[in-house]
Amino acid sequence: MTGAQALVAALQQQKVDTIFGYPGVAICPFYDCMMDSSIRHILVRQEQNAGHAASGYARVTGRPAVCTATSGPGAVNLITALATAYMDSIPLVAITGQVSTDLLGRDVFQEADITGAAEPFTKYSYLVKNPADIPRIVREAFYIAGSGRPGPVLIDLPIDIQQAEFDETAIPDLPHLPGYNPTLKGHPGQIKRVVSAIARAKKPLVCIGGGVIAAGAQQELQQFCEAASLPAVATMMGIGAMPTLHPNYFGMLGLYGKPYANYAVKQADLLIIIGARVGDRAVSAPQTLERRTKIVHIDVDPAEIGKNLGTTIPLVGDAKTVLGQLLEAGACANCGQWMDDLDDHRRLYRPDFDPRPQDGINPKAFLRAVSLAMEDDGITVCDVGQNQSWTAGNIVMRGGRLLTSGGMGTMGYAIPAAIGAKLAAPEKQVVAICGDGSFQMAMCELATAVQHGVPLKIIVINNHSLG
Repeated sequence: MTGAQALVAALQQQKVDTIFGYPGVAICPFYDCMMDSSIRHILVRQEQNAGHAASGYARVTGRPAVCTATSGPGAVNLITALATAYMDSIPLVAITGQVSTDLLGRDVFQEADITGAAEPFTKYSYLVKNPADIPRIVREAFYIAGSGRPGPVLIDLPIDIQQAEFDETAIPDLPHLPGYNPTLKGHPGQIKRVVSAIARAKKPLVCIGGGVIAAGAQQELQQFCEAASLPAVATMMGIGAMPTLHPNYFGMLGLYGKPYANYAVKQADLLIIIGARVGDRAVSAPQTLERRTKIVHIDVDPAEIGKNLGTTIPLVGDAKTVLGQLLEAGACANCGQWMDDLDDHRRLYRPDFDPRPQDGINPKAFLRAVSLAMEDDGITVCDVGQNQSWTAGNIVMRGGRLLTSGGMGTMGYAIPAAIGAKLAAPEKQVVAICGDGSFQMAMCELATAVQHGVPLKIIVINNHSLG
């Protein structure tokens, strides 16, 4: 068996059925073997978009998705997509070709130290030096990408390793990674502290982050907020975790958020953050918030807790598991007057939904109308710029998904990510919303959609500017 054959077999063992990529000489042995397999290859028009398409695929399936590129410029073109996935905790496995091992470090044609260059934007990266290691490495890569806080993993594969032959050996069913052991279950003592804090609070508030969706904890979140009588707001990445019209949900907070959502954050005496980075666009004055509010931070990644916002009660664990623990512990708030106050502020808010302004189309009214016309489980993929803030602030979610580049803010994300999302769920309605600038960054992928028969609805909002 050759290294390339082993790679294809290992990917099939991980139930990979679709790969997004752009070939080149250094990755050709793998492509030759892949084309003889059942794996579907989606030829994109630029490597960065292979990563974005894989991102859309992974976010819809909930499993690590695969993208490929050749060595040198091909691999380097993937970095923006890896950084985008890393910031938004999206599980990817990126496979890059590399020059022959005997030429590494000699600055030969199309050589680039991609493992070094991508290190800040990956959970882990491998430079394969023995073809017999490929089955183990692939299994580890998928486990690392999809477990704990999801994220991208890179496998760099020199061309001679792809061509080399070796005797196939059995590998263990589970990866042996003693230094990597994500904590999923919340500490019982911390669970008790959270339950007690909720019971004592007069103005508790839940802040929903993208980690809730990544953990598949939407149902547990809604049950928790209902059972404990808690109001909730969301970061941009947390939109869709609760239906927009749920009585306990008060919209997106932050720079482009709803006034009543930001009012709730300012007035809360207990803020329960679940699976969110709490970046500068979510909370603009963290020191002020820390002084006046008790903060519970629940996250599967311990490095995120307290990084941007001082924490009173840290709780490391998977959102789905921890919410289940809090439900089991009977967390309950007594804050009927607080909910009434928030309801009053929500009723006072009068959004500008005039469908016929003096000049042009009201994008807020238009995007709200688009979301109401979509199927309940439809997938909205929006780009970066004003189109993103208009979309996030005005669409009505009824069980569907919003996919966007929230952390890195990568223009050109929507079209390739929408292609990946539609291929992952062909039965669902997928709508891509782009600005005029971001559309031009990825319009080459219209050819990809046509070639592979991917039916998309694409809306371009032209604000005649960048941003």
